[in-house]
Amino acid sequence: MDAKQQIPLFSAVAANAGIDFSEPLMRVVNRHWYIMGEEVKAFEREFADYVGVDHCISVANGSEALEIALLGMGVGPGDRVVTVANAGFYSSTAIRAVGAEPVYVDVDDNSLTMCPESLKRALAKPAKVVIVTHLYGQLADIQTLASIARASGAAVLEDCAQSHGARSEQGQCGSFGDLACFSFYPTKNLGALGDGGAIVTSSPAIAERLLKLRQYGWSTKYHVTVPLGRNSRLDEMQAAILRVKLPMLDQWNAERRDIAKKYCEAFAALPVKLPASLGDDFVAHLFVLRVENRDAFTLYLKDQGVSTDIHYPVPDHWQTAYTLNDTFDLPVTETASSKLVSLPCFPGLTTEQVNRVIEVVCHFFKQGI
Repeated sequence: MDAKQQIPLFSAVAANAGIDFSEPLMRVVNRHWYIMGEEVKAFEREFADYVGVDHCISVANGSEALEIALLGMGVGPGDRVVTVANAGFYSSTAIRAVGAEPVYVDVDDNSLTMCPESLKRALAKPAKVVIVTHLYGQLADIQTLASIARASGAAVLEDCAQSHGARSEQGQCGSFGDLACFSFYPTKNLGALGDGGAIVTSSPAIAERLLKLRQYGWSTKYHVTVPLGRNSRLDEMQAAILRVKLPMLDQWNAERRDIAKKYCEAFAALPVKLPASLGDDFVAHLFVLRVENRDAFTLYLKDQGVSTDIHYPVPDHWQTAYTLNDTFDLPVTETASSKLVSLPCFPGLTTEQVNRVIEVVCHFFKQGI
C-alpha cells in the first residue's frame, strides 16, 4: 500500500461495509413509530438471548446505563462503589452522578483488569457495589472477583462497554454479575449509528426497577412511583440497526482477534508488553500495547501514517474535577498509564494495512529510537 496513506484507528466505512441499512431504517420510517416500539422490544429480547440472561433494558447510551444500573441497585449518597481507575472515568462519572463515593482498586499487570487481591483489601470496609470493567475487550477474572464481592455483601455490576461477545467456558460477558451494562457507541464491537446502551440482568426485580428508572420513574404513564427516574431510551432506528448487526458480532470479533494475533506474532520479540490473551475471552475492542518511549513511538507512527490513541492517559484518581476523600495506592494503574498505546484493530482493516502497521512498528524498534 501507499506508505503515505493514513491508516485510521477506526473506520466506520470499513467496519460497516456491505451492510444494507436502508431496509431497517425504512421499516421504522414507514411504521411511523420512533420511540419504544417493536424494534426496541425485539432487540431487547434478541440481545438478552445472545448474552444469556433473562432481561435487557435498553437506554440512550452506555454512560446512562451505568448510572441507571447503580440507581437500580439502590446506590445513593454515602454509599461506597468499588471500581478501577484505568478505564476512562466512565464508571466514576456514573458513581458521582448518583452521589456515591468511588473507591479505586488496582489492576492486574497482565490483563489490566481489576486485581482480586486489591479488591479484597478495598472490601475490608463494606461497599454497596463492585463495578468490574472488561477493558479493551478482555474478560476480567469475573468469577473470582464476583465471589470476593459477594462474600463481602457487595453487588456486582459488569461494565461490558468494550467487550460485547467475550466469553469463557462458564458463560458470556454480562451474564456473571447481578447486572451488566453495554454501550453501542459506533466504535464498539456492536455499534449503532449513534448513541445507544443497555442494561442486562436475570433478576426480574432489578429489571422491573430499571424499566421504571429509564422512563421518568413511571410505573404506568404519568404515574411516578420510583424516585430519581431518567429519560433514557434507545430509539427505534438504532434498535433496528443493532438487530441487523447483532448476528454478525461473533464474526467481527473473530476478525478483530485475527488482527491481534498477527500483531502479537510480529511483535513477540520487541520490547513491548502485549495483550494477555488471544482466546475467546478477548474480543480485541482495542489492541493496546505498552512501550517505554511512548511519545517518540506515537510521533514516529504518525509520521508514517499510522494512527494511534491512548486509552487512557489520566487515571481516575488523578483527574482534577473532584476532591477525593481517600488516597489510593495504584502502582500498576499509574505505571501503565504512561506506556499505553492503541493500534488500529477493527473489522475491515485490510491485510495490507495490518502489514503496514507491523512494518512501521518493527522499523521503529529496529532504529533503536
